[in-house]
Amino acid sequence: MKRRDFIKRTALASAGVFAAPYILPSGRLFAASGLRRVNHVVFCLYAGGVRNLESVHMNDGNLMTNLFSGGGSISPDIAGAMESLPPSPLSAPLQTYGTLFKEFRYKQGPTGHYNGHTVAVTGRYVDTDLNIREHPRNPTIFEYYRKHNSPQQSSMNSWWVANSLGPYPALNYSSSSDYGPDYGANFIAPTSLISPQGFDVLGNPRNFASPEEAAISNIHAFVNGIFNHSYSDGSAGVINNSTDAALLQAFISDLYAKAQTSQFQNSWNAASVMNNDMYNMLFATEIIKTFKPELMVVNMQDVDVCHFNYTEYANNLRKADFAVAQLWNTIQSTPGMADDTVLIVAPEHGRNFFTNTSVDAYGRAALDHTAPNDPDFSGDPNLAMARDIFCLVVGPPSVVRQNQVINTLMGQSTEIVPAIANLLGFDDAIPAGYLRNWANCEIQAAFI
Repeated sequence: MKRRDFIKRTALASAGVFAAPYILPSGRLFAASGLRRVNHVVFCLYAGGVRNLESVHMNDGNLMTNLFSGGGSISPDIAGAMESLPPSPLSAPLQTYGTLFKEFRYKQGPTGHYNGHTVAVTGRYVDTDLNIREHPRNPTIFEYYRKHNSPQQSSMNSWWVANSLGPYPALNYSSSSDYGPDYGANFIAPTSLISPQGFDVLGNPRNFASPEEAAISNIHAFVNGIFNHSYSDGSAGVINNSTDAALLQAFISDLYAKAQTSQFQNSWNAASVMNNDMYNMLFATEIIKTFKPELMVVNMQDVDVCHFNYTEYANNLRKADFAVAQLWNTIQSTPGMADDTVLIVAPEHGRNFFTNTSVDAYGRAALDHTAPNDPDFSGDPNLAMARDIFCLVVGPPSVVRQNQVINTLMGQSTEIVPAIANLLGFDDAIPAGYLRNWANCEIQAAFI
């Protein structure tokens, strides 16, 4: 069967499900460098600046019970401000299904959100030459994935799902002359475009079907701008060709329709406490169920309220934790991704040891993330905390070491991209000098 006919029949039969007919008799896919470990990787940036004291070290009790074991109850002075969340969909904390690095590092460069995100998706530290108005100079994991897989993959298989707009759309591809837009991922910021709370310039999306022509025109232009790029067949292959674009348009239309319903808004029985992070993850799970992407990066940033409200930071850590549990539950409930997906969870950077001058209603002082551009984090505790993060790697027991906790200083942000490339089987195809050599990556300790 020709690939185009396959896609058309799939679209007619399953309302937007996309699959690539490249499975060999072994049941695994081969890339240029050899056998894959898994066919799907999801990387969750637990972002906004998360301090290890509140996450893996649990100084206020276990705020993240879906990810981590132990730790005791939440500190009494802030427990009253914690919103009630539904029961976990998981039978055990995620760390039991994989390896937890408690002393991972964002080792150098400014501790800013966009800087940290750029390092996370490029596998390269950025010191002083980052321009938030431009695509990163170094290739992203999406570009490596789409260029070096054999056969090359459609952008339908790679997604960048961001909590907000701002500079973040630029992270779906780089300005590198060797890579660039031909190899980019599909980008969407659902809480800006689709959320029932209506957060952006499009106005309230609940009125998207109204006769207000200006709003409809804005939405149409926005969606086309994200999904309707096309490039010459002679370069890297078509990105979102007419068939793929039709699937994407149908998917977006379906999301709009769902977003208006109370049933969708209460998908996790948590409608009264949903924040941006939870909505972003909810829409990410819809992408998983529809497209079964081989590569997805999704982020959450609502914990950044810690600049002025520590207690709400703690509350949002719990919500992000709950959202990740829903993400893993969806992965394990989706045929084709269950038991064939590795999930990596890590913050983009940490937070300061010393507090700022803001104090919330519960008497808790707020925290910034202001480490200078210095890789030496052994002296100033402020510097250490702002660079100190965790990394959780979860996946099938044949691939990921189960229930392993590493307490020593091991691994850093620039190792996640090489790990993804190795898991999907194309790390050896990436030219030398672009990434940290996989043989030198300490995150290898997570894998069998």
